[in-house]
Amino acid sequence: MSAAHPTVVHSARVVVPMTAPPIADGAVAVRDGRILHVGDRSWVVDQLDGQTFTERRWRGALLPGLVNAHSHLQYTGMAGVGQRQYQGFEDWAAAFNVDYALPHDWRAEASAGAEASLLAGVTSVADIVTDIEAATVLGSYGLGGITYWEVMDQENQAWQEHGRAQVLDELARIPTTPGAGLSPHAPYSLDVAPLLELPDIVRQRGLRLHLHLGEAAFEGERTALGPVPGLEGVDGVGPAGGGHSADWHLANVPSFRAMRALGFGASATAFVDRLGVLGPDCHIAHGVYVTAADRALLRARGTAVALCPRSNAVIGLDPPPVADYLREGSPIAIGTDSLSSSPSLDPMADVTALHRIARAQGYGHRDLHERLLAAATLGGAHAMGLAVGPDRAGHLAVGARADLAVFDVDARTVPDALAELVEDGAGRAVATVVRGVVRASDGVLHPFDAGTPVPVP
Repeated sequence: MSAAHPTVVHSARVVVPMTAPPIADGAVAVRDGRILHVGDRSWVVDQLDGQTFTERRWRGALLPGLVNAHSHLQYTGMAGVGQRQYQGFEDWAAAFNVDYALPHDWRAEASAGAEASLLAGVTSVADIVTDIEAATVLGSYGLGGITYWEVMDQENQAWQEHGRAQVLDELARIPTTPGAGLSPHAPYSLDVAPLLELPDIVRQRGLRLHLHLGEAAFEGERTALGPVPGLEGVDGVGPAGGGHSADWHLANVPSFRAMRALGFGASATAFVDRLGVLGPDCHIAHGVYVTAADRALLRARGTAVALCPRSNAVIGLDPPPVADYLREGSPIAIGTDSLSSSPSLDPMADVTALHRIARAQGYGHRDLHERLLAAATLGGAHAMGLAVGPDRAGHLAVGARADLAVFDVDARTVPDALAELVEDGAGRAVATVVRGVVRASDGVLHPFDAGTPVPVP
């Protein structure tokens, strides 16, 4: 093997592939940014059959790189907002808007978020961008994932007159490396016309969708409170308490807020589903205020949910129904959200929060550790469509991208190591490898040049 294409063996006491059982004393062989072999260390070395290789023996547990399935890296400089406690969504939004209006260097703040992510073991991010200066950060740091251009505050008339053209122009400016998409902000911040057309714009280009859904309590399903003025003859609209959520579309409402003002009780999830937003090329963030019927809709459409429990707690929301998602087999991922609503960009802290919430909600199955670790890796990759294909990530398998994260755990048995990671894994990342290149180790970031791999120390 030439020096230009070195083989590196990363070994650890525990290797967790995600698509295969955890391996005690395992190893991952890497060459040219791809995984060559995964398995017991002695077996991996045997497979190299005399080839020259360099070995890096890591302490602790070796996982696929973490996938942060919902964040806004550009808000990293707004940590002062996220360090407070709020009484609900509107209370938090007021504080957010004050800080957002201040001068910000969005690119610099997004860069700080990318660096914090690498130090936490994150190798791919679903990064929602509101200001174009922050759009190149994933690519410039060599991170995987998707940059989603956020679309919000578009009313029907403005969308028809200039909004559509504006979004098309902005979308053309979003870099396609590592990936691009659109984020219709939320059903309450967009009227029907943009919500109908944005999925078509995305799908015609083979891109992806991501939106906030079920984050605010007013998005949940409720019963109609009284007669609907002017619509008494519409099927399904009756006297007080008699509205039927299934019939709201018959009223031709212009927006989710208008639907609620008219007294209809359909949830935001049912609303966006009726407009064709959900699908396997879409994933949502939060999913707190959802019913069993809403969750069934998400599963039927193949739409994954990025859970952000620490962000929900800061804002003053209810915890996500993680136990229900797990019991029902819903595809879940994990997101930190931004520092404007979360204490850190470390997804392992959200893993620990979800473990606590799931147990409090009565989830007693013994698979909880494995499923939450999978949500933080393979689940996030699945949510963004990155778990399959030639550049697949989120799991340790032959041919996959060599994105790895190493965590310092003391436990020597596999079950104890997984428990330690899930129940107390925050701040334990000791190395992050992206496409075979060590990007961070022992709290230090390493230089990155897309054309010149950094040698393994």
